[in-house]
Amino acid sequence: MAYTMTPTPAGPVGSQYCVCKVELSVCGQNLLDRDVTSKSDPFCVLFMEDNGKWVELDRTETAVNNLNPAFSKKFIVDYHFEEVQKLKFALFDQDKSSMQLYEHDFLGEFSCTLGMIVSSKKITRTLLLGNGKPAGKGMITIAAQELSDNRVITLSMAGRKLDKKDLFGKSDPFLEFYKPGDDGKWMLVHRTEVIKYTLDPTWKMFTVPLVSLCDGDVEKLIKVMCYDYDSDGGHDFIGEFQTSVAKMCEAQDASPLELECINPKKQKKKKNYKNSGIIIVKSCKITRDFSFLDYILGGCQLMFTVGIDFTASNGNPRDPSSLHYINPMGTNEYLSAIWAVGQIIQDYDSDKMFPALGFGAQLPPDWKVSHEFAINFNPTNPFCSGVEGIVQAYSACLPHIRFYGPTNFSPIINHVARFAAQATQQEAASQYFILLIITDGVISDMDETRHAVVQASKLPMSIIIVGVGNADFAAMEFLDGDSRVLRSHTGEEAVRDIVQFVPFRDFRNAPKETLAKAVLAELPQQVVQYFKHRNLPPINSEPA
Repeated sequence: MAYTMTPTPAGPVGSQYCVCKVELSVCGQNLLDRDVTSKSDPFCVLFMEDNGKWVELDRTETAVNNLNPAFSKKFIVDYHFEEVQKLKFALFDQDKSSMQLYEHDFLGEFSCTLGMIVSSKKITRTLLLGNGKPAGKGMITIAAQELSDNRVITLSMAGRKLDKKDLFGKSDPFLEFYKPGDDGKWMLVHRTEVIKYTLDPTWKMFTVPLVSLCDGDVEKLIKVMCYDYDSDGGHDFIGEFQTSVAKMCEAQDASPLELECINPKKQKKKKNYKNSGIIIVKSCKITRDFSFLDYILGGCQLMFTVGIDFTASNGNPRDPSSLHYINPMGTNEYLSAIWAVGQIIQDYDSDKMFPALGFGAQLPPDWKVSHEFAINFNPTNPFCSGVEGIVQAYSACLPHIRFYGPTNFSPIINHVARFAAQATQQEAASQYFILLIITDGVISDMDETRHAVVQASKLPMSIIIVGVGNADFAAMEFLDGDSRVLRSHTGEEAVRDIVQFVPFRDFRNAPKETLAKAVLAELPQQVVQYFKHRNLPPINSEPA
């Protein structure tokens, strides 16, 4: 989850606040008809402008044979009040199964800022073609809703003895869930998958935000409609019923809730009409989908440790070509990385006392090589006060150690992992450990490091690696499991990706906050992922 440095009246200046999430619902009206024998099959793609380029965020499902689609797939966007977030909604007629947009016919687009949608709550605008002219009579309606309620509802639904709609065979039923919109019309919220050839379907369990389904009001009436799927888009209506989340929550695994599916036309025509089948709510559970901010506001502390590479490949710190040389401005790449990450993370640790460790150096008085030493030379109390304390201890230790080798990561990873393992005794989300390793190059103990990372992936712990200098960082990219799952040398897989690697050289000429954003980009989701996997709620969480 993204977060910003915006000071707000609600807390101390400089403290961090997660951005709220906004859900965007899209409908199209009078879209261009691009198909010769039938109507267009539209889908909508959302782009956001990033550094002058349009980047695709997401796309909806395809509405078959429909010039007035209401898409059930919602776009969820992080809303930053202090940024101009330019959005573009582009509609296409699906012609092939290709993901490439140029393979599909363009139906028109509309651009605006997220702020414009949010301030109006709902806007309807003309769709434009690439030349800026209207796309026929095509219009787009976009409605925004803040997803501040973190409750989600998980439903398990089935049907029994549904009406047979197909001439040769049984029906292919699916359900659609609607809530009342502000304009009095029913608004599509969720569509289940289609179950083929059955009058007694069991749909897959699904989870939707409670805000999406009923605006967070469990007493609000919702409408459920059952259809028989047709590939040409002309789905046959089987029946409908109205209920509420409160009513559906009466369903228990042992005693499911049965609701009659009624077709009003049939009901009027036939005297002895009973129903068009039964829809069964097998189970209905409301839980909370906690965010990074929920855990932080709940009192979770981020425990920050720094590991610094003092191997000989860095060069003599008195030589201006050394990566550890502190220039007349009082900085170097090591210090820049410590500042960039530390000054953000320190807001999340109440005592602001951080262990700072070094590796790969010979230490006085006997000049033995150490791969996990306190840079303040106090092994029983390696803590430094704030980021300033780390910087002071780092500068002070440089003249007193000899740079040596090899570059072993595993001792420091295992050092932090020992503390993280103690924190697994917690019954709520109270502590999460972050290790920042700053290094100039190739890892010597790759097998041991891989094993250490795989073991640490089971713990409340993340590892950030900043590569300084111009070395080949291929091994670091390997540890950062963005493209593939990391395995230890024994073949054991990491249960989650906990390593984020960035080369400092990519940020040398960028504003310093750019490095922090890149380095910390994955951290909030790693924190949430761990606590969710362990079913640990925030310390002060309310029941759903």
